[in-house]
Amino acid sequence: MDQDDNSAPADAVPNNWVDRLAPPRLRPWLRLTRLDRPIGAWLLFWPGWWSLALAARHAPGLTAPPLLPDPWLLAAFFLGAFLMRGAGCTYNDIIDRDIDARIERTRRRPLPSGAVSVRGAVVWLVIQALAGLAILLTFNDFAIGLGAASLLIVAIYPFAKRITYWPQFVLGLAFNWGALLGWAATTGGLSPAALALYAGGIAWTLAYDTIYAHQDRRDDSPAGVKSSALKLGRATKPWLAVFFAFLFAMLVVAGRLGGTGGLFYPALLLPAAHAVWQLRTLDIDRPANCLARFRANHLFGGLVFVAIIAGNLYG
Repeated sequence: MDQDDNSAPADAVPNNWVDRLAPPRLRPWLRLTRLDRPIGAWLLFWPGWWSLALAARHAPGLTAPPLLPDPWLLAAFFLGAFLMRGAGCTYNDIIDRDIDARIERTRRRPLPSGAVSVRGAVVWLVIQALAGLAILLTFNDFAIGLGAASLLIVAIYPFAKRITYWPQFVLGLAFNWGALLGWAATTGGLSPAALALYAGGIAWTLAYDTIYAHQDRRDDSPAGVKSSALKLGRATKPWLAVFFAFLFAMLVVAGRLGGTGGLFYPALLLPAAHAVWQLRTLDIDRPANCLARFRANHLFGGLVFVAIIAGNLYG
C-alpha cells in the first residue's frame, strides 16, 4: 500500500488547497499531478488560448468572423492543460525519481519520498492520459493527429536534462504545442501565424524556465543535471532580455499574419512592462525570488491573451 506523506514539497505554495482541504490519502496523488502547484498548467494552457483567440476570425464556414474564440474550445483547452500537465509531471517524476531524491527542492515529491509507489504512479499516469485523450478526440481529425504528435516531445523531455544544457528548449517545444493545436482545432489546419506564435512561445519558455532553473543550480551539477541556468550563469539577464524580445517580435508577426486588429499592438505594452519588471527585479541568487518571478508569468500569459482579445474587439 502506498505510504502517505503529509509534508508538502518545498516549492509548493504554503497552505495551498491540497494541504488544507484534500483528504490525507489523496494528497500524494494530487501533489504528483501538481494540483498544489498549478502554475505549470497555466503556463501550458496560455499558448493554446492565445492561438484560439488569434484563430477565431479564421474559423471555416463563417459569413463574418467571430470576435471571441469558441467557448467549448476554451473549456477543452483549459481542462486538457491540467490533465496533460498532470500526466506529464507524473511521467517526468517516474523517470527522474532518483535525481529528485538528490535535490533539496524535489526530494519530498511523492515518488522519491515514498508517498506513492512507481506502480501506482504508472496507473495514475494512464488514467490522466486517457482523460486527456477523450478531450482530444472531440477535435477535428487534423487536430487529433497534431495533438498525438506532441507525445514524442513529451516522452524525450525528461532525458534532455541529462544530455544538453538546453532542456528548457525541449520543454518549450512541448509546452507551446497548444499554439499549433489551438489553430488546428479552430481551422482544421495550420498557418504561418500559428508557427510564429509557437516560435515566440518557445522563447517565452526559455525565459521563465531559466528563471525557475536557477533555484536548483547548486544541486544540479552534483546530481548530473544540466540546465540553461547553469549554461548562462551570470549572463542570464541579458539572455532573458533576448528571449523576451524574440517573443514580442513573434507576437507582432503572428498578429500581422493572423489579421488581428490594431489595438493588439499597443495592448502588448502591458505584458512588455511585466517582462521589464521581471528582468529588473530578478535576483538569480535568491531561490524565493526566482520562484516568485517564475510564477508571475501566469499574469504575463493572461496579459498577452487580453491583448489579442482587444485586437479582435477593437481592431
